[in-house]
Amino acid sequence: MAGEDGGGPAAPGGGAGGAHASGNDHVPAPIITSGESMNIRKQESHQSVNNNGQDDYIISPRVHTPNPFSRKNTSMDIDDYFSGPRDLQKHSKWPLFLQMHGSILPKMIIPLIWVGAWSTIITWLSLTDTLPNVNLSISSILLTVTGFVVGLGLSFRNSTAYERYAEGRRYWSQLTLTCQSLARVYWVHTKEREECSKEDLLAKITALNLLTAFAVALKHKLRFEPYTYYEDISDLVEHLETYARSATRDDDVFRPKKPNVFKVVGEHLGVSFAASNPRKLIKKAQSPIGNLPLEILTYLAAYTDDIIGNGQLPIPMTQTMAYNGMQALNDVMTGSERVLTTPLPLAYTISISQITWAYVMLLPFQLLKDLKWVTIPAAVCASYIILGLLFIGREIENPFGNDVNDLPMELYCQQIVQDLETMSSRPRPRQGEWVQSSRNKLFLGHSDSSYRVWAGRSEAAIRQALRSRPHAQFEKESVNSTATTVKTEEDAAQRV
Repeated sequence: MAGEDGGGPAAPGGGAGGAHASGNDHVPAPIITSGESMNIRKQESHQSVNNNGQDDYIISPRVHTPNPFSRKNTSMDIDDYFSGPRDLQKHSKWPLFLQMHGSILPKMIIPLIWVGAWSTIITWLSLTDTLPNVNLSISSILLTVTGFVVGLGLSFRNSTAYERYAEGRRYWSQLTLTCQSLARVYWVHTKEREECSKEDLLAKITALNLLTAFAVALKHKLRFEPYTYYEDISDLVEHLETYARSATRDDDVFRPKKPNVFKVVGEHLGVSFAASNPRKLIKKAQSPIGNLPLEILTYLAAYTDDIIGNGQLPIPMTQTMAYNGMQALNDVMTGSERVLTTPLPLAYTISISQITWAYVMLLPFQLLKDLKWVTIPAAVCASYIILGLLFIGREIENPFGNDVNDLPMELYCQQIVQDLETMSSRPRPRQGEWVQSSRNKLFLGHSDSSYRVWAGRSEAAIRQALRSRPHAQFEKESVNSTATTVKTEEDAAQRV
């Protein structure tokens, strides 16, 4: 019934909103006149859903129902400035070299202070009389030899990190494509039986919601967030029997506390001792948490079997498309998990980090002979370049996190939601409605006549028009080319 369990949005005037009331319902659905509906749309920008051209049921998620997929306004909290992922829909007019949001500079403040202090000590000991006859400068030949090795290591580190970043983006592109394809199979190719058309329609809407739930659940799984108490997933899977939902219902479930200011600042500055274990929620689980995306995929597969078994999806090709879509979703899940759980081998990571830091620590000794006191700022600037490349590789190695430079998976999920809502906003298009439209101009660019005009002509005339189109286009391009040439010659003659 409408408004059951508080699920339907409240209608203006205090009436309960909800789904279309059937003949068995005892409470009539609210009826809103066209004039009232127009006023409501003007005042609150509501979206009106028409029911057989009679009743308008207002759906207004911005006023009545929280929408976890809406883009939230950026707050003035300093934590939001250094956390992400970045909102790609926002535009900054600052030059790139002055932008701090997404820069690696905050995490380099402490290392650069350390390099500056180290360079100051080396320079001060060598150029003052504190320790007589002490000269710590060495030949700069070491700078050239070791620089090649450091550059090679950093190049390997960054190329492998960006390869993982790009591969993660490809998997999410594949996820978007697969959700669109499966939604088209469910919405367009799946028939609604006459005896239970409303139930079939609601089942199709539920299947589309499961596609959204799969994407959101995969996002949380890649971020080691195994429970379902998150705002954007809780209502999507509340009606499903899953291990994650059962574990969330446990009173002893561990919920992370808000970190203190010292921990937040330490994480923003890249202090390793302040970083939390990303798998903390999984390690503290008191009951099985399962694999939520895989369990959602099981429900989708069961729905696909049902619509094939009861004859709603009779065409073999569309059946194959549905099962291929199931397999593609599974490939996305396992592939993205492979990217997450297969980092650069630890031996490479440690060795490249040690080589880079050794090179940076030796810089003051090699610059001291020629630069004197300028060694201090020169070493800091050189360290910024070298350590910046090292830190960037570490920053983008895991593309599924919450850093500014990580993939904006919230935006991808939001795009999937918008695509599915757009696709399901209208019933399956019927050929007569759009092919035979009076606004259908079949020979656009050659004739303004509509479908109805050409429908009154003979088939021979239509085929003659088709044969003449290439010649007409060729003549049009020839005339345009000649006119352009003449105009160019006239302009040249005027300049002479």
